[in-house]
Amino acid sequence: MRGDLFAHISQQPDRTFVGVWSLFMLRSAFQPIFGFADGKLKMVAFEGLLRPSRDRQAVAPAEFFARIPADQRMHVETLARTLHLLNAGRFLDPAAMIFINFDPSVFVDRQLTQMALRDLRLVLHEAGIDHSRIVCEMIEHPASSETALFEFVAELRDRGFRIAVDDYGSDDSDIRRIDELRPDIVKFDAGWTLQLMRTGSGVGLLTTMVSKFKQMGIVTVFEGIEDGAQLGLAEKAGVDLIQGFALERPQLAPTRFARDWRVEATQMPHHQPRQPDGIGHPHAMPTKTFGRRSL
Repeated sequence: MRGDLFAHISQQPDRTFVGVWSLFMLRSAFQPIFGFADGKLKMVAFEGLLRPSRDRQAVAPAEFFARIPADQRMHVETLARTLHLLNAGRFLDPAAMIFINFDPSVFVDRQLTQMALRDLRLVLHEAGIDHSRIVCEMIEHPASSETALFEFVAELRDRGFRIAVDDYGSDDSDIRRIDELRPDIVKFDAGWTLQLMRTGSGVGLLTTMVSKFKQMGIVTVFEGIEDGAQLGLAEKAGVDLIQGFALERPQLAPTRFARDWRVEATQMPHHQPRQPDGIGHPHAMPTKTFGRRSL
Protein backbone atom coordinates (compact mmCIF):
# COMPACT_ATOMS: atom_id res chain seq x y z
CA MET A 1 0.00 0.00 0.00
CA ARG A 2 1.21 3.51 -0.69
CA GLY A 3 3.23 4.93 2.18
CA ASP A 4 1.38 8.25 2.17
CA LEU A 5 -1.90 6.43 2.78
CA PHE A 6 -0.57 4.35 5.66
CA ALA A 7 0.81 7.52 7.19
CA HIS A 8 -2.76 8.57 7.98
CA ILE A 9 -3.82 5.25 9.55
CA SER A 10 -3.11 3.86 13.01
CA GLN A 11 -4.27 0.92 15.09
CA GLN A 12 -6.00 1.46 18.43
CA PRO A 13 -5.71 -0.65 21.61
CA ASP A 14 -8.98 -2.38 20.67
CA ARG A 15 -7.26 -3.42 17.39
CA THR A 16 -9.46 -1.19 15.22
CA PHE A 17 -7.91 0.87 12.46
CA VAL A 18 -8.61 4.62 12.50
CA GLY A 19 -7.63 7.38 10.11
CA VAL A 20 -6.79 11.05 10.42
CA TRP A 21 -7.50 13.85 7.98
CA SER A 22 -6.83 17.44 9.01
CA LEU A 23 -8.34 17.79 12.53
CA PHE A 24 -10.74 14.87 12.09
CA MET A 25 -10.50 11.30 13.33
CA LEU A 26 -12.14 8.79 10.99
CA ARG A 27 -13.62 5.48 12.12
CA SER A 28 -15.43 2.64 10.37
CA ALA A 29 -18.99 1.61 11.10
CA PHE A 30 -20.77 -1.34 9.50
CA GLN A 31 -24.48 -1.75 8.85
CA PRO A 32 -25.87 -5.18 7.97
CA ILE A 33 -27.91 -5.85 4.85
CA PHE A 34 -30.60 -8.53 5.18
CA GLY A 35 -32.25 -10.99 2.85
CA PHE A 36 -35.65 -12.69 3.17
CA ALA A 37 -35.68 -16.39 4.00
CA ASP A 38 -38.79 -18.38 4.92
CA GLY A 39 -40.58 -15.49 6.61
CA LYS A 40 -37.49 -14.39 8.49
CA LEU A 41 -34.50 -12.17 7.81
CA LYS A 42 -30.86 -13.16 7.58
CA MET A 43 -27.82 -10.91 7.49
CA VAL A 44 -26.01 -11.50 4.22
CA ALA A 45 -23.71 -8.47 3.81
CA PHE A 46 -22.40 -5.28 5.39
CA GLU A 47 -21.97 -1.71 4.20
CA GLY A 48 -18.94 0.26 5.37
CA LEU A 49 -19.81 3.76 6.58
CA LEU A 50 -17.48 6.55 7.66
CA ARG A 51 -17.90 8.10 11.12
CA PRO A 52 -15.85 11.32 11.54
CA SER A 53 -15.23 13.14 14.81
CA ARG A 54 -13.40 16.29 15.89
CA ASP A 55 -12.21 16.92 19.44
CA ARG A 56 -14.05 13.70 20.38
CA GLN A 57 -17.34 15.14 19.12
CA ALA A 58 -19.16 13.29 16.33
CA VAL A 59 -19.48 15.17 13.04
CA ALA A 60 -22.20 14.33 10.53
CA PRO A 61 -20.68 12.62 7.48
CA ALA A 62 -22.36 15.09 5.12
CA GLU A 63 -20.87 18.01 7.04
CA PHE A 64 -17.45 16.37 7.01
CA PHE A 65 -17.45 15.68 3.28
CA ALA A 66 -18.62 19.23 2.58
CA ARG A 67 -15.40 20.50 4.20
CA ILE A 68 -13.07 18.52 1.93
CA PRO A 69 -11.44 20.55 -0.87
CA ALA A 70 -11.82 19.11 -4.35
CA ASP A 71 -8.14 18.26 -4.61
CA GLN A 72 -8.37 16.15 -1.41
CA ARG A 73 -11.51 14.19 -2.25
CA MET A 74 -9.71 11.28 -3.87
CA HIS A 75 -7.37 10.92 -0.90
CA VAL A 76 -10.19 10.94 1.67
CA GLU A 77 -12.32 8.55 -0.40
CA THR A 78 -9.40 6.12 -0.62
CA LEU A 79 -8.65 6.52 3.09
CA ALA A 80 -12.26 5.70 3.98
CA ARG A 81 -12.33 2.55 1.84
CA THR A 82 -8.99 1.47 3.27
CA LEU A 83 -10.27 1.78 6.84
CA HIS A 84 -13.43 -0.17 6.04
CA LEU A 85 -11.55 -3.01 4.38
CA LEU A 86 -8.87 -3.26 7.06
CA ASN A 87 -11.52 -3.33 9.79
CA ALA A 88 -13.69 -5.78 7.85
CA GLY A 89 -10.73 -8.07 7.44
CA ARG A 90 -10.04 -7.85 11.15
CA PHE A 91 -13.55 -8.09 12.62
CA LEU A 92 -16.13 -9.43 10.15
CA ASP A 93 -16.71 -13.01 9.14
CA PRO A 94 -14.40 -13.97 6.25
CA ALA A 95 -17.42 -15.04 4.17
CA ALA A 96 -19.34 -11.76 4.49
CA MET A 97 -19.95 -9.55 1.46
CA ILE A 98 -18.82 -5.95 1.94
CA PHE A 99 -20.31 -2.88 0.23
CA ILE A 100 -17.88 0.03 -0.13
CA ASN A 101 -18.71 3.43 -1.62
CA PHE A 102 -17.13 5.15 -4.60
CA ASP A 103 -17.80 8.81 -5.46
CA PRO A 104 -17.94 9.17 -9.29
CA SER A 105 -17.04 12.87 -9.05
CA VAL A 106 -13.42 12.07 -8.12
CA PHE A 107 -12.69 10.11 -11.28
CA VAL A 108 -11.45 12.80 -13.62
CA ASP A 109 -8.93 10.87 -15.71
CA ARG A 110 -7.40 7.46 -16.40
CA GLN A 111 -4.43 8.07 -14.08
CA LEU A 112 -6.72 8.45 -11.07
CA THR A 113 -8.81 5.41 -11.99
CA GLN A 114 -5.68 3.29 -12.29
CA MET A 115 -4.46 4.60 -8.92
CA ALA A 116 -7.80 3.69 -7.32
CA LEU A 117 -7.61 0.17 -8.76
CA ARG A 118 -4.06 -0.28 -7.54
CA ASP A 119 -4.91 0.97 -4.05
CA LEU A 120 -7.95 -1.29 -3.87
CA ARG A 121 -5.95 -4.35 -4.91
CA LEU A 122 -3.20 -3.62 -2.38
CA VAL A 123 -5.48 -2.97 0.58
CA LEU A 124 -7.48 -6.14 -0.14
CA HIS A 125 -4.21 -8.06 -0.03
CA GLU A 126 -3.25 -6.34 3.22
CA ALA A 127 -6.68 -7.06 4.76
CA GLY A 128 -6.77 -10.66 3.55
CA ILE A 129 -10.07 -10.16 1.70
CA ASP A 130 -10.84 -11.77 -1.64
CA HIS A 131 -12.11 -9.42 -4.34
CA SER A 132 -15.17 -11.64 -4.87
CA ARG A 133 -16.55 -10.41 -1.53
CA ILE A 134 -16.54 -6.74 -2.56
CA VAL A 135 -19.50 -4.77 -3.91
CA CYS A 136 -18.38 -1.43 -5.36
CA GLU A 137 -21.26 0.99 -4.74
CA MET A 138 -21.43 4.08 -6.99
CA ILE A 139 -23.08 6.83 -4.98
CA GLU A 140 -25.34 9.48 -6.50
CA HIS A 141 -22.82 12.17 -7.48
CA PRO A 142 -22.30 13.45 -11.04
CA ALA A 143 -19.21 12.00 -12.69
CA SER A 144 -16.44 14.49 -13.45
CA SER A 145 -15.56 12.38 -16.48
CA GLU A 146 -18.08 9.81 -17.64
CA THR A 147 -15.44 8.22 -19.83
CA ALA A 148 -13.11 7.74 -16.85
CA LEU A 149 -15.97 6.41 -14.70
CA PHE A 150 -17.16 3.90 -17.33
CA GLU A 151 -13.60 2.71 -17.83
CA PHE A 152 -13.15 2.31 -14.07
CA VAL A 153 -16.40 0.35 -13.68
CA ALA A 154 -15.50 -1.86 -16.66
CA GLU A 155 -12.13 -2.67 -15.11
CA LEU A 156 -13.71 -3.42 -11.74
CA ARG A 157 -16.14 -5.80 -13.43
CA ASP A 158 -13.34 -7.44 -15.44
CA ARG A 159 -11.51 -8.10 -12.16
CA GLY A 160 -14.53 -9.85 -10.64
CA PHE A 161 -15.91 -7.07 -8.44
CA ARG A 162 -19.67 -6.58 -8.20
CA ILE A 163 -21.10 -3.19 -9.15
CA ALA A 164 -23.96 -1.47 -7.31
CA VAL A 165 -25.82 1.74 -8.12
CA ASP A 166 -27.03 3.73 -5.09
CA ASP A 167 -30.13 5.93 -4.63
CA TYR A 168 -32.03 4.77 -7.69
CA GLY A 169 -35.25 6.77 -8.20
CA SER A 170 -37.62 7.91 -10.89
CA ASP A 171 -35.39 10.42 -12.69
CA ASP A 172 -34.32 9.85 -16.25
CA SER A 173 -30.71 10.22 -15.07
CA ASP A 174 -31.17 7.20 -12.78
CA ILE A 175 -32.47 5.07 -15.63
CA ARG A 176 -29.52 6.19 -17.75
CA ARG A 177 -27.11 5.18 -14.98
CA ILE A 178 -28.53 1.66 -15.05
CA ASP A 179 -28.21 1.44 -18.83
CA GLU A 180 -24.64 2.76 -18.84
CA LEU A 181 -23.15 1.07 -15.75
CA ARG A 182 -25.02 -2.26 -16.08
CA PRO A 183 -24.87 -2.92 -12.32
CA ASP A 184 -25.27 -6.24 -10.56
CA ILE A 185 -27.17 -4.57 -7.72
CA VAL A 186 -29.52 -1.55 -7.52
CA LYS A 187 -30.24 0.23 -4.25
CA PHE A 188 -33.51 2.16 -4.37
CA ASP A 189 -33.57 5.71 -3.00
CA ALA A 190 -34.92 5.45 0.55
CA GLY A 191 -37.08 8.58 0.50
CA TRP A 192 -38.64 7.68 -2.84
CA THR A 193 -39.27 4.08 -1.79
CA LEU A 194 -40.92 5.02 1.51
CA GLN A 195 -43.12 7.58 -0.26
CA LEU A 196 -44.33 4.95 -2.72
CA MET A 197 -45.07 2.59 0.17
CA ARG A 198 -47.78 4.98 1.39
CA THR A 199 -50.24 3.90 -1.33
CA GLY A 200 -51.30 0.65 -2.92
CA SER A 201 -50.48 1.99 -6.38
CA GLY A 202 -47.02 2.95 -5.15
CA VAL A 203 -46.36 -0.55 -3.82
CA GLY A 204 -47.58 -1.88 -7.16
CA LEU A 205 -45.04 0.30 -8.97
CA LEU A 206 -42.23 -0.91 -6.69
CA THR A 207 -43.29 -4.52 -7.31
CA THR A 208 -43.20 -3.97 -11.07
CA MET A 209 -39.77 -2.35 -10.95
CA VAL A 210 -38.30 -5.06 -8.72
CA SER A 211 -39.66 -7.70 -11.10
CA LYS A 212 -38.20 -5.88 -14.10
CA PHE A 213 -34.76 -5.72 -12.50
CA LYS A 214 -34.90 -9.41 -11.61
CA GLN A 215 -35.60 -10.20 -15.26
CA MET A 216 -32.46 -8.19 -16.10
CA GLY A 217 -30.38 -10.24 -13.65
CA ILE A 218 -30.13 -7.37 -11.16
CA VAL A 219 -30.43 -7.79 -7.37
CA THR A 220 -32.55 -5.12 -5.66
CA VAL A 221 -32.14 -3.43 -2.26
CA PHE A 222 -34.54 -1.22 -0.27
CA GLU A 223 -32.75 1.11 2.17
CA GLY A 224 -34.10 3.15 5.08
CA ILE A 225 -36.52 0.53 6.42
CA GLU A 226 -37.69 1.89 9.77
CA ASP A 227 -40.62 -0.21 10.99
CA GLY A 228 -42.40 -3.53 10.70
CA ALA A 229 -45.04 -2.23 8.29
CA GLN A 230 -42.35 -1.19 5.81
CA LEU A 231 -40.73 -4.60 6.21
CA GLY A 232 -43.97 -6.26 5.23
CA LEU A 233 -44.41 -4.01 2.19
CA ALA A 234 -40.83 -4.68 1.11
CA GLU A 235 -41.48 -8.41 1.25
CA LYS A 236 -44.72 -7.92 -0.69
CA ALA A 237 -42.84 -6.01 -3.39
CA GLY A 238 -40.47 -8.96 -3.79
CA VAL A 239 -37.26 -7.02 -3.12
CA ASP A 240 -34.18 -9.18 -2.55
CA LEU A 241 -32.39 -7.28 0.22
CA ILE A 242 -33.27 -4.67 2.83
CA GLN A 243 -31.32 -2.32 5.07
CA GLY A 244 -32.40 0.08 7.80
CA PHE A 245 -32.75 1.00 11.46
CA ALA A 246 -35.69 -1.38 11.96
CA LEU A 247 -33.20 -4.19 11.42
CA GLU A 248 -29.85 -2.97 12.72
CA ARG A 249 -28.21 0.39 13.23
CA PRO A 250 -24.62 0.83 12.05
CA GLN A 251 -22.07 -0.19 14.67
CA LEU A 252 -18.56 1.17 15.05
CA ALA A 253 -15.79 -1.36 14.61
CA PRO A 254 -15.24 -3.61 16.44
CA THR A 255 -18.88 -4.72 16.11
CA ARG A 256 -20.83 -7.49 17.79
CA PHE A 257 -21.75 -8.85 14.34
CA ALA A 258 -18.77 -11.18 14.13
CA ARG A 259 -19.67 -12.62 17.53
CA ASP A 260 -23.27 -13.15 16.42
CA TRP A 261 -22.36 -14.80 13.14
CA ARG A 262 -23.31 -18.45 12.78
CA VAL A 263 -22.97 -20.69 9.76
CA GLU A 264 -26.07 -21.90 7.94
CA ALA A 265 -26.58 -23.34 4.48
CA THR A 266 -28.13 -20.36 2.70
CA GLN A 267 -27.14 -17.89 0.01
CA MET A 268 -27.51 -14.25 -0.82
CA PRO A 269 -30.12 -13.94 -3.61
CA HIS A 270 -28.96 -13.87 -7.16
CA HIS A 271 -30.53 -13.81 -10.56
CA GLN A 272 -29.40 -15.20 -13.86
CA PRO A 273 -27.71 -14.41 -16.10
CA ARG A 274 -25.79 -11.51 -14.49
CA GLN A 275 -23.48 -13.56 -12.23
CA PRO A 276 -23.40 -17.34 -12.71
CA ASP A 277 -22.20 -17.85 -9.15
CA GLY A 278 -24.55 -15.28 -7.61
CA ILE A 279 -23.46 -12.38 -5.43
CA GLY A 280 -23.65 -14.21 -2.17
CA HIS A 281 -21.79 -16.62 0.04
CA PRO A 282 -22.63 -19.95 1.66
CA HIS A 283 -23.23 -18.53 5.14
CA ALA A 284 -25.87 -16.37 6.80
CA MET A 285 -26.32 -14.24 9.89
CA PRO A 286 -28.86 -15.06 12.62
CA THR A 287 -32.49 -14.74 11.59
CA LYS A 288 -34.76 -11.91 12.70
CA THR A 289 -38.54 -11.89 12.62
CA PHE A 290 -40.16 -8.97 10.81
CA GLY A 291 -40.59 -5.82 12.84
CA ARG A 292 -38.24 -6.81 15.61
CA ARG A 293 -36.02 -3.90 16.60
CA SER A 294 -32.38 -4.36 17.49
CA LEU A 295 -31.13 -0.79 17.81
